[in-house]
Amino acid sequence: MRPVLSFRDDANMRCLTARVNYKTLIVICVLFSLVVVLLWNRCSSGKTVPFPRHLGSGFRGDGAPAASESNSYANSPAKQQSEEASPQEQQKAPPVVIGGGGFHGSKVLGLKYEEIDCLINDEQTIKGRREGSEVFLPFSWLEKYFEVYGKIAQYDGYDRFEFSHSYSKVYAQRAPYHPDGVFMSFEGYNVEVRDRVKCISGVEGVPLSTQWGPQGYFYPIQIAQYGLSHYSKNLTEKAPHVEVYETAEERDQGGRLGDWTVPKGCSVTTLPDKSRFTNVKQFVVPENSEGASLQLGNVRDFIISFDLKFITNGSVSVVVETTEKNQLFTVHYVSNTHLIAFKDRDVSYGIGPRTSWSTVTRDLVTDLRKGVGLSNTKAVKQTKIMPKRVVRLVVRGRGLLDNVTISTTAHMAAFFAASNWLVRNQDEKGGWPIMVTRKLGEGFRSLDPGWYSAMAQGQAMSTLVRAYLLTKDRVFLNSALRATAPYKLPSEQRGVKAVFMNKHDWYEEYPTSPSSFVLNGFMYSLIGLYDLKETAGEKLGKEAKLLYDRGMESLKAMLPLYDTGSGTIYDLRHFMLGTAPNLARWDYHTTHINQLQLLSTIDESAIFREFVKRWKSYLRGGRAKHN
Repeated sequence: MRPVLSFRDDANMRCLTARVNYKTLIVICVLFSLVVVLLWNRCSSGKTVPFPRHLGSGFRGDGAPAASESNSYANSPAKQQSEEASPQEQQKAPPVVIGGGGFHGSKVLGLKYEEIDCLINDEQTIKGRREGSEVFLPFSWLEKYFEVYGKIAQYDGYDRFEFSHSYSKVYAQRAPYHPDGVFMSFEGYNVEVRDRVKCISGVEGVPLSTQWGPQGYFYPIQIAQYGLSHYSKNLTEKAPHVEVYETAEERDQGGRLGDWTVPKGCSVTTLPDKSRFTNVKQFVVPENSEGASLQLGNVRDFIISFDLKFITNGSVSVVVETTEKNQLFTVHYVSNTHLIAFKDRDVSYGIGPRTSWSTVTRDLVTDLRKGVGLSNTKAVKQTKIMPKRVVRLVVRGRGLLDNVTISTTAHMAAFFAASNWLVRNQDEKGGWPIMVTRKLGEGFRSLDPGWYSAMAQGQAMSTLVRAYLLTKDRVFLNSALRATAPYKLPSEQRGVKAVFMNKHDWYEEYPTSPSSFVLNGFMYSLIGLYDLKETAGEKLGKEAKLLYDRGMESLKAMLPLYDTGSGTIYDLRHFMLGTAPNLARWDYHTTHINQLQLLSTIDESAIFREFVKRWKSYLRGGRAKHN
């Protein structure tokens, strides 16, 4: 029997149903509202006014970088659709920070970019973007107009724009400076990889420069820097890994027999060498043969070294497997004086006759790349080729061989190659003549081949002093002492001395007529004098001390002449010639700072610290106050 509902029960049931329907309706409305808001936000951020591609990445008119164009704009509807982020990617995207008192809170929502013409100095019009009251200018234009720098970099999968007022960095000074320590920040220098270095000479073991002539010449400044950089690396890097392949003993240090392949009609034998008090390998291999080879198979390191004495003409070749489709290239070290040659997959360096024992140390990376990039212009051609495995060493001719090794680095070999070159090539006047014509600029008389440079003299002193401190060999110290002579002679007498306003002694990097007063070269010459006076002692270093003291007085008096209020000046041609100032590039500006930082550790004058502080601020956009 069905229960009979009373009027009261029926009324309660209808009220319950109504309440349930009301809550359902509220939930539906809330969900609908959320969907509308999400769609509105999606449309606001996705459907923006297209902007011409040629403007590239923008930059805010107030100085803050604009967002990357690829994040906010599309070049066409099709591209916009393909690059539109999924909801998950939108949640991961970092927030866009609006700087310079820009948009806040809900004001950002719904704002769109539009094109706007920007009139520059009443002279030209460029296309910009406007977002509300903010105006964006293309960074490609700002970069050239203000000589500033920026790039889009990716971090953790996100793009961001990095802006910089300058492109060069100041290094932390190791205090205090000592003549036997790291030279400035030269541990970061890689002289041999510069495109104006033709190659490392096989005969001399030092770089050959093409900076002012494609034929190549030995530039004392570059050679001293080559030595100082490797000396500094040796102090700052860990000891190299060394693999020994042949010592002419029964077993090498790795416990392996030398793995030689000797063709018929050739011989590789072990015999004692009385001059060395050890066994050596003698090879007799016809030059037109395939050669006798020692297997190497090193995939880790690429500095090869061996002791060599040729009895007749011959060669030592190194076969390397390269990143160029795993092709094999061969670097030949030949008993002639030819500089460098490249044909097919063969690179050749003349290493001289080598009729007495000497050590050959070569960087296979540099030798391969300089050969493949060989050109008739000033710059070595760029190449991506790299060695990936040192396969074997091949000997031809008749000679003696010992101590074949491959190592990570050989910094001291490079340092002493530079030091010994400086000793051998110093002339009777104590200088290192630069055998190339140099024209500093309009209004200066050209420097004919054979001129001296105070910067070369100073950096040579810094190199030679370190060689003396390591070896106690007086030949290095005596060479450094003789190098002071050109400091005492005026430019017109083939010296490097100039006098500013008939008062301040100056040592010229370029002894031009009229004088040029290059700042960085002068400070390098002072550092060399300091190294020498500190090392030679009171008696032998008396002359170096006198020259140093006079130079430091001039530097302190003349430093303000090189301050523009927003950067520094390279030289004083604007004063000497009445021309526009020759502003220092940022890398020269930071060199000035690095030099002053070093000098501030050996001279307590407040002027050095003050100028370092002010010149550092210029790197970040600082400027001197105006009236």
